[in-house]
Amino acid sequence: MEFAELIRISRCDRVMLHRPHQAVLDGTLCITGHHLIVSAHGEEPQELWLLHSNIDCVERRQLGMTGGTLWLKCKDLRILQLDIIGADQFAKVADTLEDLIRVEEPTLQYPFFYRAMYPVLEDGWTTFLPESEFSRLVQPGDDWRISYVNKDYKVCPSYPSAVVVPRNVEDSDLIAVASFRQSSRFPVLAYRHQANAVLMRSGQPLITANGKRCKEDERLLNSVLAREKRGYIIDTRTQNLAQSAKLRGGGYEPELHYPNWRRVHKPIDRHHVLLDSLTKLMDGVNDTNSGTDKWLSRLEGSNWMNHIKETLNCACLVAQCLDQEGASVLVHDTDGWDSTLQVTSLAQIILNPDCRTVRGFEALIEREWIQAGHPFASRHARSCYTPSTHRSSRLNAPSFLLFLDCVYQIHSQFSCSFEFAESFLIMLFHHSYSSQFGTFLGNNEGERRAMGAPERTTSLWSYVNRPEVLPRYLNPMYEPNQRVIWPSVAPMSLQLWSGVYLAWVVDQSAVDAAWGVARELRERDASLRSKVARLRRQLQDLEREALQAGILNMPSPSEVEVV
Repeated sequence: MEFAELIRISRCDRVMLHRPHQAVLDGTLCITGHHLIVSAHGEEPQELWLLHSNIDCVERRQLGMTGGTLWLKCKDLRILQLDIIGADQFAKVADTLEDLIRVEEPTLQYPFFYRAMYPVLEDGWTTFLPESEFSRLVQPGDDWRISYVNKDYKVCPSYPSAVVVPRNVEDSDLIAVASFRQSSRFPVLAYRHQANAVLMRSGQPLITANGKRCKEDERLLNSVLAREKRGYIIDTRTQNLAQSAKLRGGGYEPELHYPNWRRVHKPIDRHHVLLDSLTKLMDGVNDTNSGTDKWLSRLEGSNWMNHIKETLNCACLVAQCLDQEGASVLVHDTDGWDSTLQVTSLAQIILNPDCRTVRGFEALIEREWIQAGHPFASRHARSCYTPSTHRSSRLNAPSFLLFLDCVYQIHSQFSCSFEFAESFLIMLFHHSYSSQFGTFLGNNEGERRAMGAPERTTSLWSYVNRPEVLPRYLNPMYEPNQRVIWPSVAPMSLQLWSGVYLAWVVDQSAVDAAWGVARELRERDASLRSKVARLRRQLQDLEREALQAGILNMPSPSEVEVV
């Protein structure tokens, strides 16, 4: 397919662009294979570059033969208005955009055409390789090992080529366990806490209504537990949903066959429930004419904040089991690539201070989301502005956004414990939906390898970690905190993430300016401290020289004033 076949019109003059927090732009519209570009007329150069992949929905209102208005509703939650003169031009622009945003072939996406205009100092595709990341989990002579049973992605298509499993479990047993777990996602190690308490994740067991069992699966889980130790299986579905899953070939681990594991149900909504909730939230946010009571009612009615509370609550439970009871935990939902990843990631942020640094958080995203097989391409193909009749109830979901929102809630409660600023989370949200980088392409590592993403695209981490870019995402208030942090999930402790949901409704420039001042003050403080240290060293050198020259006498102990 050629983009020229889809582009019915490539240029349109006398277009009026209405965008949030900025003056109306009167200019020329150009459409390329990947971008919508609006350039202003006049002396001041103003341009809007918008990736087609960022457009979630195109709504049109034609005004007879004079033209019409297009509303471009984007995945970053902003809404743009284009006024176009001429009925023919209006129809061609609308049809072109609707066709271009439906292009789903991965290798036709912009990351495969983007070329970095800066020297790549660090290849982000190799920064967080499993072997280097797993070295923190696996020690020589340990009870765990790195397995390459999935090196060709045939055992579990959504898993990476390398996983960490118990040392005494053979690869042949892993293949048997994979056939017993939903989507072949057998239990793998996600995190090791102190006292050998481990956090694992998987898909649901395929018990079925006939009570099917797998001896290899039972041995794998039992081998994780130390003698006389019990573990917890945290199922993020309701008990009724887990029970009914047996009729569809799924189920849960029966206590009869897993006697040392206690099953706990902590339900977290997924898929269309989350997307419907986000849709209701943004409908309320964009209704700027409603009063306070109605606005708050719509916020509550969206149930979005309750999803945050339940997700954080489950993550805190997992962290408590690991930290306070020293018990190992297995987390799963149905497939093990949505709420499971939310919980395992948040638990690590609570427990592990390294995950609160920039590099540690990037490694967490890479390890627990990208390499772990969260289906970004399917989940982010449509967002909350797409009509419900045009989106998939099982494929499209803002699971990653919910996770980032939960991180924001912890960040706001422990603002000095994170090396990265809120802007870092917002940046990840934007790039996960639409980006010039290949990091979030595809649904799993196997798909990215098959399309050649590591060789043909630039990694987001290569850009973000550049010395001239990273400082804008750093938290000026950061003070390393090596302790476990326990977030509050009480309603009064949670807040709507204005930097995301209100960004295009309420001007955030004052907040950005305040953080800019804080950053300048912190830099000035660091500069002054450095200057004081340098002057102290110079003073000590001068005193030493004066003593050697006999100009200054060493005071006797009786002459030293005690403060």
